[in-house]
Amino acid sequence: MIDPVSGEHVNDPPRHGPLAARLPLLSPDSLGAEQQAVYQALTGGPRAAGGDDPPGSRAKARALGFMDGEGRLLGPFNAMLYSPAVGMPLQDLGAALRFRTAFTKREREIATLVVAAHLRSDYEWYAHERLGRRAGLREDELDALREGRAPMLADARERLVHEAARQLVAENDLADAVYTEAVATLGRPALVELVTLVGYYAALATQLRVFRVGVPDGEPAPHWPEPAAGGRAPDE
Repeated sequence: MIDPVSGEHVNDPPRHGPLAARLPLLSPDSLGAEQQAVYQALTGGPRAAGGDDPPGSRAKARALGFMDGEGRLLGPFNAMLYSPAVGMPLQDLGAALRFRTAFTKREREIATLVVAAHLRSDYEWYAHERLGRRAGLREDELDALREGRAPMLADARERLVHEAARQLVAENDLADAVYTEAVATLGRPALVELVTLVGYYAALATQLRVFRVGVPDGEPAPHWPEPAAGGRAPDE
């Protein structure tokens, strides 16, 4: 659709790659003191190590797909530098959800990938598909999640996490039966964490869409399924 004022195709699918983004990538050398604090929190914390090892190097951060060869942050992390007052607590919330919750790595990535697939967020899927593989998700499970299908999960907690995340992104609510089962199986603290996780990654997906952030240069974008007859894909 063309905006009548600007003439921009506002509902066109965003182009892929950081050069298409509306927010220029910020060089580490150009950052002020507050921005540097956010940058260090992102690159020197558990994200840069994948959560398993001591904080990683820039090479590790590049391998994980959130930094380019010049040390500039990719994905949602570049936007966090533009507003340190928001970026710092936002990155801390993300770190808490990834590394300080009751969920297993598989459960966490299942929920995150449900959000990425529902909102067709290219970068979010790109980053968390990689993390999902590291957590042990199989290709058939990843394919099902990307296509919006329920994967064949043997673990009852994982099936519940998937269904709860699916309902949250589709309905912004949980049916009474799923809520009751989630409280009984996960516990109220973990359910609070799951609802927050879904909301957090939905917020990041919105940022990525608005600022036209795609996958890093040279990386393939995810192949989303065709929309159902009479419907349309979210990026159309």
